[in-house]
Amino acid sequence: MSKYLYAFIIVLFTSVFYAQESGSQYIHQHYDLKEYRIPMRDGAELFTVVYTPKDLSEKAPILLNRTCYNASKFTDYQVDGYPSKYLVKDGYILVFQDVRGRYMSDGTFDNMRPIVPGNNRKNKNEIDESSDTWDTIDWLIKNIKGNNGKVGIYGISYPGHYAAAALPDAHPALKASSPQAPIADFFFDDFHHQGAFLQSYTAAYAVFGYQKDTLTRDSWYIDKIQRFYNNPPADGYDFHLRMGPLKNITEKYHYDNFFWKQVVDHPNYDGFWQKRNILPHLKNVKPAVMTVGGWFDAEDLYGPLNIYKTIEATSPKAKNTIVMGPWAHGGWARENGKTIHNHIYFGDSISTFYQKEIERKFFAHYLKDEETDPLPEAYMYDTGSKKWETFDAWPPKDLEPITLYFGENGKLSINEPTDGDASFEYTSDPNKPVPYTSQIEGLTFTPRRFMSDDQRQASRRPDVLTFESEILSEDMQLAGELFSKLKVSMTGTDADFIVKLIDVYPNDHPNYEHNPENIVMGGYQQLVRSEVFRGRFRNGFDKPEPFVPNQPTDVGFRLQDVLHTFKKGHRIMIQIHSTWFPYIDRNPQKYVDNIYKADASDFIKSTIKIYGTSKIEIGNTECCQPPVVRLKEPIIKN
Repeated sequence: MSKYLYAFIIVLFTSVFYAQESGSQYIHQHYDLKEYRIPMRDGAELFTVVYTPKDLSEKAPILLNRTCYNASKFTDYQVDGYPSKYLVKDGYILVFQDVRGRYMSDGTFDNMRPIVPGNNRKNKNEIDESSDTWDTIDWLIKNIKGNNGKVGIYGISYPGHYAAAALPDAHPALKASSPQAPIADFFFDDFHHQGAFLQSYTAAYAVFGYQKDTLTRDSWYIDKIQRFYNNPPADGYDFHLRMGPLKNITEKYHYDNFFWKQVVDHPNYDGFWQKRNILPHLKNVKPAVMTVGGWFDAEDLYGPLNIYKTIEATSPKAKNTIVMGPWAHGGWARENGKTIHNHIYFGDSISTFYQKEIERKFFAHYLKDEETDPLPEAYMYDTGSKKWETFDAWPPKDLEPITLYFGENGKLSINEPTDGDASFEYTSDPNKPVPYTSQIEGLTFTPRRFMSDDQRQASRRPDVLTFESEILSEDMQLAGELFSKLKVSMTGTDADFIVKLIDVYPNDHPNYEHNPENIVMGGYQQLVRSEVFRGRFRNGFDKPEPFVPNQPTDVGFRLQDVLHTFKKGHRIMIQIHSTWFPYIDRNPQKYVDNIYKADASDFIKSTIKIYGTSKIEIGNTECCQPPVVRLKEPIIKN
């Protein structure tokens, strides 16, 4: 593997995006750097990098970033762009820490280490990320000179989870937390989506599935990554299809990976996953919280939306804000001038606006007592009208819910039920799965471009149902959570369901200058929101059940939230299908107890029928309470 590819992988996974304007010289001139080993209550020591402003004529608050991606990256004054240059120049004490078991820190690493309720417990061996954060903050406040006694914590992706994990039983000095693209639950974020395995993450397990055997500033798992990248394929679809069933990945690549083994051994939402869900622990939250996400985040869209919603439900007195912009995973941490996702242009300097006008003001208000205007409850970017909007509640309460119905000849009806006796069918073949993207992509750690990709390639396949509205005579804004209520039957005994909300552009839509000539925007079918659901979990993610062949069955699931205005002259489209490869793995469509151990002979064709009583609801808040209160309940009750 070339050093350039390795560098790309590390940047991709750390979610550290370097600003175009280098801040190293500024940091060197204005900050002093020291390294510490901070003791935890059980005797373990966590490696910590601290930048203290040279000018401490006024005491400064502390900004803490806890990471599993190597705090040593931030030594030698290399903190360009993370945090933003605006926060750096505001003179915070900047702290970066390796979490337990990673790089220069003691202990054993545990993915999404379970929270142990009660940070003030007397048993010093009961540790978690919450207690490690509590102990770190307590030490910093008492030992770093010049601090004003206030701490903020932030992070993107896995570090975003650690920012959320600081909230249960938070240290009293923690005044502000900003989980950004945070993981909330690995059964719904990153490695799974609603029970379906993200096969596109196959190569990522090397980063998370091996324990180090000594303190190190270097990545000890590089030889494991090289199993995939010594001769990387140009076509990831072909690579994964030739791989065959998931059991072949175990045998060829992940035979010694502890995290892969945990995933294989726990295919359902059992106690292993449930205790790693942070949402039930977000109660009585006292620090101010600003959760940040991207509408086109293929990894962690579930996390920010549901962390925000859970805090709203369990901690009504909390200062709780959500920010969602037109970004992929962590895109707000870098500024490229033009904000473009895949083929779609959204505007200029959108990340700079966020960094200056939202993030900077949030921390200044709660850590420096600056008299800034309070942030709205929800700072949300409309991905159709391409502008910021603010709301005093999310989902907004003043918009009428919208329901989409499926009709004959591919008709999509808005708020008008169609013939409930109609039905629509397709034959799903897991050996010829629907590609997740219109483009050829190589072996990626985390595919991202497809989240706003053109769906014309899918709408032309016979194994994809496509329903399209009439041309809109006026703008129509969809806001809030999407909920898919399907009635289905099948000739097999298991199936996945992918539902996609699509914006169909008019045929005369102009092309964008940034796109290659072969990308034609006239008639473009832009993916707006999509989600997958593994049908076996229709009555509970902890209770997999086979389908009875040819028996009509209710299947309901969330598609996450959206804020998108379908412009006058556009159309609304819904697509439904059952493979989405290799973004997700292939369901054999014959029920097996554990798909990770399925044989090639288990994969069968299945004719799947969608009945006319099916519908998509948008903005119906009664159907979609925070999942923390209903994880084990049936998604749809008869």
